[in-house]
Amino acid sequence: MLFPFLWEVVARQGQILGNQNKGSVAHVTNGLAFSYPGYNEMLTGQPDPRINSNEFGPNPNTTVFEWMNQLPEFHGRVAVYSTWDVFKNIFNEPRSQLVMQVGWDLPEKGDLTPRQELLNQLYRTTTRLDDEDVWDSFLQIPLLDYVKSAHPRLLFVGYGETDNWAHAGRYDLVLESAHQFDQFVRQLWATMQAMPEYREQTTFIITTDHGRGSGLEEWKEHGAEQKGSENIWIAVMGPDTSPSGERENAPAVTQSQIAATIAAFLGKDFHQAYPETAVPLPGVIRGEIH
Repeated sequence: MLFPFLWEVVARQGQILGNQNKGSVAHVTNGLAFSYPGYNEMLTGQPDPRINSNEFGPNPNTTVFEWMNQLPEFHGRVAVYSTWDVFKNIFNEPRSQLVMQVGWDLPEKGDLTPRQELLNQLYRTTTRLDDEDVWDSFLQIPLLDYVKSAHPRLLFVGYGETDNWAHAGRYDLVLESAHQFDQFVRQLWATMQAMPEYREQTTFIITTDHGRGSGLEEWKEHGAEQKGSENIWIAVMGPDTSPSGERENAPAVTQSQIAATIAAFLGKDFHQAYPETAVPLPGVIRGEIH
């Protein structure tokens, strides 16, 4: 009921890792279990002990997205759309030169249609939960427009409302925003499958930067002190992934393996370029075992 797209489509057509009750463990290795360290591990293929704060500043490490953008066939077609403006630092925007739409930055520029001006007006005038995070629904509109007009080869999408409502202690709104997140992913998938350049040629990797604590109070937080925050889940669906559903009795996997997996789906070897990073996830690319 909460994630109908995840369970009715992704779990049937792809794979989900991280159900420990079925012998599948997915976890972070950075020892901190909060956002910037998690996204750095996920996107660069290894944890960095220097990154111990969400206010760390520009990432000294190269993400798989920056690396792919340096390749001629991908240059200018690698993009980041996220509700959280800290991704400017996580992806080191000045150095990486990725296409980015994050936080409350106005999404539309240049000569605007009435619809585009209306969207900008909503960004300008809507009361903010905080200055770092735009609403998921606001991000969805320019995201879909960008996919339709620019046809990116590699795309990162970061929805953030569930974390915000959890920190606020609003479990009712965690459920509401989580259900809406599932619908946003369904909408993005349907949009791309309706386009010839993406239909049956596109892979989605859906995951999270960290887990959460449990119990009546600890669910509101995450980090080294909240047991269980190190546990994540990873879902993969696309033409190169066998429909294994929930993986059972599978080798334990780590967040750090996601970076090389992203590159491998696009025929590139991130681990070879950066040997200190983790290898791709085992068994998610049809015919390959790592």
